[in-house]
Amino acid sequence: MKTAPKLFLQIQQPELATELLALPSLRQFELTISQQGHCWLAQLADSQCDLAIIEANAEQQNQLQALSQSSVLDKVQCLFLSQGEPSMIMDHLMGQGAGVHYRAPFNFTQLKANLDELFWALDPSPQAPSPQTSYLDQFGLLVGSSPCMHQLYRTLRKVAATNANTFLIGESGTGKELVANTLHLFSQRSDQAFIAVNCAALSPELIDSELFGHVKGAFTGAHKDHIGVFEQAEGGTLFLDEVTEMPYEHQAKLLRVLESGEYRPVGSQSFKQAKVRVVAATNRTPKDAIDEEKFREDLYFRLAHFPIQVPPLRNRQGDAVGLAQHFLAYRNTQDHSNKALSSQAINKIAQYQWPGNVRELKHTIERAFILAEQTILPEHIVTGGLADAASDSQSHIPAGMPLEDIEKMAILKTLADNQGNRNNTAQQLGISVKTLYNKLDKYGTDSLAHV
Repeated sequence: MKTAPKLFLQIQQPELATELLALPSLRQFELTISQQGHCWLAQLADSQCDLAIIEANAEQQNQLQALSQSSVLDKVQCLFLSQGEPSMIMDHLMGQGAGVHYRAPFNFTQLKANLDELFWALDPSPQAPSPQTSYLDQFGLLVGSSPCMHQLYRTLRKVAATNANTFLIGESGTGKELVANTLHLFSQRSDQAFIAVNCAALSPELIDSELFGHVKGAFTGAHKDHIGVFEQAEGGTLFLDEVTEMPYEHQAKLLRVLESGEYRPVGSQSFKQAKVRVVAATNRTPKDAIDEEKFREDLYFRLAHFPIQVPPLRNRQGDAVGLAQHFLAYRNTQDHSNKALSSQAINKIAQYQWPGNVRELKHTIERAFILAEQTILPEHIVTGGLADAASDSQSHIPAGMPLEDIEKMAILKTLADNQGNRNNTAQQLGISVKTLYNKLDKYGTDSLAHV
């Protein structure tokens, strides 16, 4: 029988211990209370606990120092309570991402919410699946129960406690913006803005204005002041998606801001402070982008104080089926329906590699929901990736067929599978929407009649 998550409690002040033990959020854990007069770090190491609440005071400096060098931090999430005295050891622990540091006077409401959240994340009890429910674990905005996702959750919790710039690396469709937003939600900046900008979509002529803002009259068409994303995100988190696609010459300007901590709006004579945490992301391999001179190596190291790999769906054991159930449950709730996945459809979902990752899976379930009457069958799971288009039509491509015609076939097939949705089609084909429109214009209306 599975037990509740385990919590280790090391509190010396009787009054504080009493207040903590009165919290229902704490009592839901399986408790291990340290024995006073003995080395609590050794007790913690032997306890096999998932979480620890530790009172940090001057008398504990030696053990806190030992904790900072211990492998215990890799296995246990820590909440530290102190009276707020400056402590280099505590600063070092926070820099390691050891946990959350609460200073007196303690906000027990906030502590209770954190304990509830941690219990929910650590609780091994499964939920019974049904068409109306999702049984996957959730951390912030992320959903998934696979080991690699739980590893990601632990990493995000540690990194969120710091101000380190973070670089997310993952394929298209893996949910990098959700990862960045979750990192923001668990940070001390969560009450400030989260601003996301797609660097690939920025116009080269206006990129400085979008990032740093401009003053009225700075250039033709600047009829009023404009606040850039660095100022919009002040005090919060700025997410730079597809940062490797930023024009190379503009990367030097971004590097200068990250190094100096200040920027100047276009047309302004005064500098402003860049009071933001920067989280960047790419679907490229950074080394390849650097070798191809698409991305500055010095900018990468400035952004990647802490690089995080976001796993593709094919590496998330069991999550594809769980996410399909999750998306279906939300659609059922939204439409007051009770559609269910057949066992054959579940097998098809489990066996497919999902090159478009979670985004492709979500769109596939949306299509299946529309196509199915009550039970979603394998024929309703229509995958729209290029791999399927190639496998379906490979035998029908005559030898010597011009590449331009093969490209046209792939585009029209993918567009049909996406029911005419050009944004989804461009994403799956790996081209911009503008490029897709240009190619469709070239093909003419006759070619599009069947789509």
